[in-house]
Amino acid sequence: MGKLKTYQEQIQEIVEKGINTAEEKQKELSAMPFDYAEKLEAEVREYTIKSLRERYDGYSETLFEQLRNLNTRFGGFAAELVAKLEKEAAEGADAVAETAEDVAEAAEDVKKTVSAKKPAARKTKASAAKKSTASA
Repeated sequence: MGKLKTYQEQIQEIVEKGINTAEEKQKELSAMPFDYAEKLEAEVREYTIKSLRERYDGYSETLFEQLRNLNTRFGGFAAELVAKLEKEAAEGADAVAETAEDVAEAAEDVKKTVSAKKPAARKTKASAAKKSTASA
């Protein structure tokens, strides 16, 4: 019976060790979420609502300032582009005006040439008509 008692005690020690090991592992596993929560809580406590608002406002202000700067740059670019287009349009209008003047001068020259030839042609016809009537 002494052997049975020894086996009983050994089994109880093995079970006790298993229970102790399981308890340690359970504590380690269950501690992990609490450790993370405590760490998160500590980090959250570093920021007060006021400090979070100040950070947010700072970031917002920076963002909108950058957008305003970008808008100014685009405005400058657009102004340069409009000035260039207006200059090209003015140059085109000047070229059209010069061409129109050239065409007007050419038309005037043609008109003078035609006017100069018309009276001579009429005289020739008139004198031809007189010659026809005179010979008839």
